[in-house]
Amino acid sequence: MWEDEIVEELHRIREEHAREFNYDIKAICEDWRRRHRQFVTLPLKKQSDKATQQIEQK
Repeated sequence: MWEDEIVEELHRIREEHAREFNYDIKAICEDWRRRHRQFVTLPLKKQSDKATQQIEQK
């Protein structure tokens, strides 16, 4: 059977992460939430004048 190295690596990482938290799903999810908060901080996009005018006309 064909094996994908990337998928195998993801499974290994997931297993190590779960083991680190003694397979406690609540602790695992909290850790992922904490980690993702650090990366998802995108600035708001400014609306173009045309988009603003269309909203005001409605």
